[in-house]
Amino acid sequence: MMPVAMVGRVAELTELARAWCSLAGSTRPARRTALITGAGGVGKSMLVAAALDAFDPAPGTVLFGTARVHSPAPYDWLAAVLTGRDSGDLPLPADALAWLAQHPNAPRERYAPGTLLRLAVQTVRALVGAGPAVLVVEDLHALDPASLNLIGELAAAPELPALLVVASRPPEAAVAPELAARTLARLAGAPGSIRQHLGPLTRDQVAAVLAQVYPDGVVDPPLVEAVRERTGGNPYRLTELLATQGGHGPAGLVQQSPPEQPLPVVEWPVEPLGAELTAREVEVLGCLAAGMSNKQVARSLGISVRTVTVHVSNLLRKTGSASRTEAALWAVRRQLTGPTQSV
Repeated sequence: MMPVAMVGRVAELTELARAWCSLAGSTRPARRTALITGAGGVGKSMLVAAALDAFDPAPGTVLFGTARVHSPAPYDWLAAVLTGRDSGDLPLPADALAWLAQHPNAPRERYAPGTLLRLAVQTVRALVGAGPAVLVVEDLHALDPASLNLIGELAAAPELPALLVVASRPPEAAVAPELAARTLARLAGAPGSIRQHLGPLTRDQVAAVLAQVYPDGVVDPPLVEAVRERTGGNPYRLTELLATQGGHGPAGLVQQSPPEQPLPVVEWPVEPLGAELTAREVEVLGCLAAGMSNKQVARSLGISVRTVTVHVSNLLRKTGSASRTEAALWAVRRQLTGPTQSV
C-alpha cells in the first residue's frame, strides 16, 4: 500500500508555502510567524513536516527544537537546536553556550536572566546567518518559561531572516499556562503573522484517508461514519487505529479491540524493505507497531527512555514518517508484523 498523504490541510499548507516564498524571495525579509494550534493529535507536526518538504526554494537552514525528554529545563528549545551541532565557532562566551546547550559539565549559571536571554537570541542569529531560514518550535505548550520568552523575542527580533513556525496545544494544556497564553498572544500579534487552528477531520476527509489505505477494499459510508465516531476525526487516533487494527482490512477498524496483553518483544528476522534499519531500530519499530509508549519500549527492551527517543527519531527519518504512529502504520502496510513473545 502507498503511504497515506496528508488529508484536510491543503489550504493551511498552501498558506505556509506562500509565506515562505514571500520571505525567501525578499531582499529585506519581513518578520514572519506561523502559529499552528490545535488539540493533541490533530496533525500539527505532520503539517509542519509537509510544509518543510514543500518549501521552494528549500530552506538552507532549519533549526528544529522542542521540549527535551526530561522535565522542562531552562532554554530546552535552544538546547535541542544545539544538540549535535558544532558551536565552537559561534561568537559567544563558551561558558554561556555550554549552559544554554545544557552540557552536563557546564559551569554554574553566572549570567543574569536578561543577559542569558540576549545571548540566546544572539545564538539563534548566529546560526541563522544571512538566511533565509526556518525556525521550528514543536509543542510550545511543553516548553519551559525561558524558552517561551526566547520564542517571543525571536518573533519580535528585527531583521531576522527566518520564518518562525510554532505548533502548540491550547494554553490550558501547557506547563506554564499563563505564560504560554501570553506567548501565543504575542506570536499571533507579531507583524505578518499567520494563525492556523486545526480541528478534527470531516467525514469526507476520513473517507479519503481510508481510500488511500484500502484502494481495493470496501470503504462504504457506514464504515466511514463508524471509524470517524470511534476516532473523533482525530488524525493521530485514526493512524493509531490503522496501525494497530488496519492489517485486518477495513472491517477490522470497527471490531472491538482485543484485551490488553503483556508487553511483547518483537523478533523480526529481516530488516524492513526500503529502509536501512539497525537490528535495534527493527525491535523499536516492532514495539511501536504493538502500540507501546516510549516508556513501555524502554522497559521491554531494557534500554533508557532517552535512547528510545533517539531510535524513534531515526525511525521517523528513515521511514519518512511524521509521527510514531505513522511509522507503525508504515510497518503494518508492509506486513512487517513478525512473531511476538511475551515478557
